[in-house]
Amino acid sequence: MARGNEAGEVTERNRLMNKHAITAQPISPIPPDDLQRKLAVARPNENEKLPHIALMGDTYTVLLSGDDTDGRYCLIDMLIPPGGGPGPHRHDFEESFTILEGEIETTFRGKKSVVRAGETINIPANAPHSFRNASQNPVRPYAFARQPDKRSSLQRSALPWRPGQPLHPRSMRPRKMSSSRKRKTSRPSTAPSC
Repeated sequence: MARGNEAGEVTERNRLMNKHAITAQPISPIPPDDLQRKLAVARPNENEKLPHIALMGDTYTVLLSGDDTDGRYCLIDMLIPPGGGPGPHRHDFEESFTILEGEIETTFRGKKSVVRAGETINIPANAPHSFRNASQNPVRPYAFARQPDKRSSLQRSALPWRPGQPLHPRSMRPRKMSSSRKRKTSRPSTAPSC
């Protein structure tokens, strides 16, 4: 049993942990089912209508867009080749990644760490970050973002997937850019989102 200051610390920790819990939210009635909305099923290796986007050597497949989720979020299946990944950037929405295969080296507010298969990270809105595949194998994360309406800006800055190209090529190499075309990483940029 906790005594003295320890009991106070446990109580405060429990209060903070429950601050955002579903049980801490006011109870409100669940709205009726919206029968106009349909079940969304994404099959990235079969559905050529899904947006498959090439950006800086990476491949991003928008599995669920804001149209699919009534503007609540988007889900992106990413394939990042060795050496790939976006440089330093920040944006005004939350972004989470779950690594399905491989590992990435991520930099969050200047601190580097490695995120491996089975692990998930969340990047707060406006926080500077970057990640890259420092391994010799492709990395496959899912990205979940609370900014579902930026797909058009992502598509304007990327190359669309074309019929006949592999959807998730096994051996991808990041595109080499001449030093005059390299993006300056000191200023904020937008990350791939849907």
